[in-house]
Amino acid sequence: MPTLRGSRFTAVFVTRYNVRLRPAPCSESWAAWKEIMPTDIIMPQMGESIVEGTITKWLKKPGDKVQRDEPLFEISTDKVDAEIPAPASGVLQEIKVSEGTTVGVNTVVGTIAVDGEAAAAAKPAPAASIPEKSAPEKPAAERKPEVKEEKRPTPAPTVSALPAQESAEDEETRSSPLVRKIAREHGVSLSQISGTGLGGRITKQDIMAFIDRQSSTPAAPSAPAPQPAPASATSRPATPAAYPGDLVPLTNMRKIIAQRMIESRRTSAHVHCMYEVDFTRIVTLRAKHKNAFEQRHGVRLTFMPFFVRAAIIAVQQFPIVNASMEGDNIRYHRYVNVGIAVALDWGLIVPVLKNAGDLNFLGLQRGITDLGERARSKKLKPEDVEGSTFTVTNPGQFGAVFGLPIINQPNAAIMGVGGITKQPLVVTDKEGNDSIAIRSVVHLTLGYDHRLIDGAVADQFMALVKKTLEGWSEEIG
Repeated sequence: MPTLRGSRFTAVFVTRYNVRLRPAPCSESWAAWKEIMPTDIIMPQMGESIVEGTITKWLKKPGDKVQRDEPLFEISTDKVDAEIPAPASGVLQEIKVSEGTTVGVNTVVGTIAVDGEAAAAAKPAPAASIPEKSAPEKPAAERKPEVKEEKRPTPAPTVSALPAQESAEDEETRSSPLVRKIAREHGVSLSQISGTGLGGRITKQDIMAFIDRQSSTPAAPSAPAPQPAPASATSRPATPAAYPGDLVPLTNMRKIIAQRMIESRRTSAHVHCMYEVDFTRIVTLRAKHKNAFEQRHGVRLTFMPFFVRAAIIAVQQFPIVNASMEGDNIRYHRYVNVGIAVALDWGLIVPVLKNAGDLNFLGLQRGITDLGERARSKKLKPEDVEGSTFTVTNPGQFGAVFGLPIINQPNAAIMGVGGITKQPLVVTDKEGNDSIAIRSVVHLTLGYDHRLIDGAVADQFMALVKKTLEGWSEEIG
């Protein structure tokens, strides 16, 4: 081996090099072992500011086959709800974090094994019970003493006590504090009760029925403990009897919504104003062009971009509506980032259409449609719900005449869109003649922070929105 410092240095170097390569003969077995190692499933970090997540639902059960990138479980964070894909193909070997549990990012929540390893992992469970069954496989005369001896040693009960404790803890996670309290008072183990509530939860009716069944058996009166139980059972149901039903914990999203709404109410001085808008011109325009619009651009033509575009035009005239308060200062935002409230089956989320002021009508429609689809399919990223400067919500899609929405912090205002209905209106023609006509009408409300926005400014803002919609002249593409 060539060297610049003589053969002695070369010999020493070769010796060290050979020592380092001693594990080399095992490299092939190491590689083979590494290939069958289970793949860890970790809680992903959905954004820089997110430090934890809650597993809301496992889409697979242990033993189910999964494909790489197939949705495996759903999580909820303080930003978004999302479906997490499988990191590898194989079989879901173990679920380490149950539904409803909140853990930090990068926590191992489960493992995926190859088919062979999953089968091998399933074999040790029955193998552990083989010694217990093989011991009794002796003459009949010897079987009874062995059964008695198995109950005497302390190690056997301790081994079986651990899974019993774990199963009891699992049962407690499927019960309410009231149910657990009743169980403690009556000395009942929740592992003995099968729940009939949502997701197998143990309800109050379940445990009371179980206690009644126990008290009706002949063994129950002989025990001294059940005697004080009827006294507490007769007094305890009196209070909750007026409120029948199940006690269900809040989902992570519902907790966040509750927290944000209360914070907004306590932060902003909410004031609302409402305007009636003759929406006939736009209703007629959409009905005329919606089919051609969808064929030409591959996206449905909805009413939302009309409202968003009118709000953007008004925001450009009254920038205080697009501002926010920072301490004793007012932040005037350079861009108009419109939050679009999206109603979900499991809650509400407000994805943000960034730089909406720079988009034309077609760009607004595509952006709004994309945000709505990704919100409903749990494909939003944390950055998709950050940075809004003004919000639009649409309670009218469910038939509400109008709504009084709560401001989406740290915004200064939110516009609510009511339902579009046909009403008789007084219409004045160019010559000043009045007549009654059936028109399509929508009611718009503006909820604004009176600390920043005066009533006169809010009214001027909404007047411009009304004027833009009633006299719509912009090309829709």
